[in-house]
Amino acid sequence: MNNVSNYSREKLASLAHEQWSGWMEYLFSKTISSSDGSAIIPQEYYERWKRQMITPYSSLPDNEKESDRLEADRVIELLT
Repeated sequence: MNNVSNYSREKLASLAHEQWSGWMEYLFSKTISSSDGSAIIPQEYYERWKRQMITPYSSLPDNEKESDRLEADRVIELLT
C-alpha cells in the first residue's frame, strides 16, 4: 500500500471507530443497567433498531435516512 492510500486507510479507520464509538455511546445511553452489570435494551428501541437493521436503506423513511446521510457526509468530507 502506498503512503497516500495508507494515510487514507488510517483516516477512514479512525472515522469508522468514531462512528462505532458514537453509536455505542448512544446505545448505552438508552439501556437500563442491571445489578449484575448487564444492560437491557428497552423494547421500543429493540423493535425499532431491529426493523431498521433488516430494512434496506432505500426503503427507510426519509427521517430515518438522515442519520445515514450525515455519516456519508463525514466520509465524503474525509475523502475530498
